[in-house]
Amino acid sequence: QVDRYLYHMRLSDDVLLDVMARFQAEMVKGLGRDTNPTATVKMLPSFVRSLPDGSEKGDFLAVDLGGSQFRAHQVKVFDDGKQSSQLESKFYPTPKEVIQGNGAELFDYVADCLLDFMETKNLKHKKLPLGFTFSFPCKQTKLEEGVLLAWTKHFKVRGVQDTDVVSSLRKALQKHKASFVPAGDVDVLALVNDTVGTMMTCGYDDQRCEVGLIIGTGTNACYMEEMRHIDLVEGDEGRMCINTEWGAFGDDGALDDLRTEFDRELDLGSLNPGKQLFEKMISSLYLGELVRLILIKMTKEGLLFNGKVSTALLTKGKIEMKHVSAMEKYKEGLSNTKEILTELNLFPSEEDCIAVQHVCTIVSFRSANLCAAALAAILTRLRENKKLLRMRTTVGIDGGLYKTHPQYAKRLHKVVRRLVPNCDVRFLLSVSGSGKGAAMVTAVAYRLAAQRKQIDAALAPFLLSLETLTEVKKKMRTELEYGLKRETQASATVKMLPTYVCGTPDGTEKGKFLALDLGGTNFRVLLVKIRSGRRRSVQMYNKIFAIPLEIMQGTGEELFDHIVQCIADFLEYMGIKGARLPLGFTFSFPCRQASIDKGTLVGWTKGFKATDCEGEDVVDMLREAIRRRNEFDLDIVAVVNDTVGTMMTCGYEDPNCEIGLIAGTGSNVCYMEDMKNIEIVEGNEGKMCINTEWGGFGDNGCIDNIRTKYDKEVDEGSLNPGKQRYEKMTSGMYLGEIVRQILIDLTKQGLLFRGQISESLRKRGIFETKFLSQIESDRLALLQVRRILQQLGLDSTCEDSIIVKEVCGTVSKRAAQLCGAGLAAIVEKKRENRGVERLQITVGVDGTLYKLHPHFSRVLRETVKELAPQCDVTFMLSEDGSGKGAALITAVAKRLHNVGQK
Repeated sequence: QVDRYLYHMRLSDDVLLDVMARFQAEMVKGLGRDTNPTATVKMLPSFVRSLPDGSEKGDFLAVDLGGSQFRAHQVKVFDDGKQSSQLESKFYPTPKEVIQGNGAELFDYVADCLLDFMETKNLKHKKLPLGFTFSFPCKQTKLEEGVLLAWTKHFKVRGVQDTDVVSSLRKALQKHKASFVPAGDVDVLALVNDTVGTMMTCGYDDQRCEVGLIIGTGTNACYMEEMRHIDLVEGDEGRMCINTEWGAFGDDGALDDLRTEFDRELDLGSLNPGKQLFEKMISSLYLGELVRLILIKMTKEGLLFNGKVSTALLTKGKIEMKHVSAMEKYKEGLSNTKEILTELNLFPSEEDCIAVQHVCTIVSFRSANLCAAALAAILTRLRENKKLLRMRTTVGIDGGLYKTHPQYAKRLHKVVRRLVPNCDVRFLLSVSGSGKGAAMVTAVAYRLAAQRKQIDAALAPFLLSLETLTEVKKKMRTELEYGLKRETQASATVKMLPTYVCGTPDGTEKGKFLALDLGGTNFRVLLVKIRSGRRRSVQMYNKIFAIPLEIMQGTGEELFDHIVQCIADFLEYMGIKGARLPLGFTFSFPCRQASIDKGTLVGWTKGFKATDCEGEDVVDMLREAIRRRNEFDLDIVAVVNDTVGTMMTCGYEDPNCEIGLIAGTGSNVCYMEDMKNIEIVEGNEGKMCINTEWGGFGDNGCIDNIRTKYDKEVDEGSLNPGKQRYEKMTSGMYLGEIVRQILIDLTKQGLLFRGQISESLRKRGIFETKFLSQIESDRLALLQVRRILQQLGLDSTCEDSIIVKEVCGTVSKRAAQLCGAGLAAIVEKKRENRGVERLQITVGVDGTLYKLHPHFSRVLRETVKELAPQCDVTFMLSEDGSGKGAALITAVAKRLHNVGQK
């Protein structure tokens, strides 16, 4: 009979899965900026961004308002490696006149109780951070500020709604100032909802805990959501705890098909009709009342107690949750039920007792079912956020219903596991979540503030002011001038090497050319066909060959024999072994040139160390190797630097291009300089391209003021200590290494990777620049950042990933700014050379850092614009400067040579 009567309260798994889907949709609504105003589930950001990591320590106070009693706590957190904490509490009643009076009285009462507690614990002369647990829906804009949205749970205090409760508490504490330490020194650091407190308390004991659940007088859940999904808070990085305030689920009618006549009657008689409808179907505050309403109706219909309704049964609130729990203690048979019903002046038969017990079971079972469905929705969302097929997680849980009801916990666990079979859930009972939890939130906030200070201190030397960048620009200009002057050139750090390239393409170039490109771990041979006239075009065929490490660091003869072997393979492959073609040799290392086809290697860079090459003419070495092989002959016309090639390629498309920039593995610039300024080359007419080799800028100590300790470590550990200092701050080859040094330092300070330096982090060169580009990509969620770090053998938390991303961003931003300051010096020099008020010029650019890094090119352009405001600089991406560029230089050299002969 009871089953038939309460048929609507029995919910099948299909219905629960449907409730789960409805709740998921409500969560999405609550998180969206446009949909939040009309959402019933408010999804309030708590500004708690981090779970405890075990390194918290100190003494904290907490006050807890929201349950049937008011509590004050002192929490000591020990950093003893055992994650232990100690809690001392005192309970104070919450008199009806306080919880239904006015705001000033309420907060005065809280301050009085806190003062009394501090006195009993002898704490009045200490300055302690305080966490304030306030278990009502609040809209927070920061951790220590919260505006009350609405009272719940029998509280109805006037004049508090829509005001910030933290400032009200601070005011009340100020009033009592005289009784405190000199300045009433209680620092309210965090406003915490009891649900969040529960998650944090459990999170201290189990790092997997990322959901908090309360099932008691009220009911609510919170969980860690990805920042990128929270429209109401600025920023996409990391996670934040969201207080769902799920009690209001269904206030828009979304659960009307599941609400029974008893739910409706209960709601109408409540303090807040039409509000918190989900809570009214779940929380212990209402379950006893539901049972009472069902019993009245069944009695009136003659199904119980011979149809006699006692006055006691008609009294609101006569059946409480404790009665329902007692009646469901099956082990004690029907004795509890009989006793409780007799107290209500009902004279139950055994059948009555069985029926009433069954009513209690159905009501509390429905509560557990609904709670499980909403919790399952949260767990599914967490799992989907993490893109996992299976997830292990912990739910921190608190509340009288869960703790004291004999069957509730078991039922809840069982249903949750049935609804989300792909989540392995541990339920962890919270010990004084609202007190210790508030202290934990405060402790974590305290830890994060201290960590933030340390991280800021580590990264501060990388932040360059406009003033500093202007100074770098001026110093670069001075060094450029030194390199051009005859008497200072020998000792100049920026070598300003003449390239003997005296013109840019004019469109009449044509013919077949070979190009060689040596400048990194790969070596290319190209055949380039250039057509002039109306059908102007460049066609290229190329083949890439690897250069093994043993050859990069072997003898010069072995290196050039390997190069000639590769050329032979290519000529054979293209079927052009017999033709004596003009060849341009891109040799991307510092060379001193005496003419366009003579280049003496000044010194190896980029990991090359072949012996007997420095001080030798590389063109001669190539000719010798061709002679040794004795298979083919080539006309070596030009030895070319890749930076010059870059400028030429863009010059073929845009005659205004007179600067070439490489921002990749290495860093360098070339530009067309007036012959009259180049003292080390005879002649004053026309222009010549100068290869600045600016990587050596600062080798004389002129920029030591901006070099950090990390730059010095990278330099000392490199193949060429003390050389190419500017390049080591700006080029792709070294940025990852700077990042690695910073990460090691932060880990040693205990700010990253739980203070553990992994084997992989100790390895030089592990942090390639491509990882910087990937980590800094705006499209990458932190989850993917964690995956990249995992590939590198670094097991990172969400917080770690945020810090790593910040470090990468700081290092690459400085690189782009320094590069921009150098380039600004060059465009300003070009403007003065031309003697114009405003300069329009194009820079041809190549290099992976410029092309692939998500922010480098933007920061570089902005810096140039800021430091050279009278120059309108267009940046043009070069297509294959070292290959096509070498062929174009060869073609231009041939053209100029022919003109000269004529």
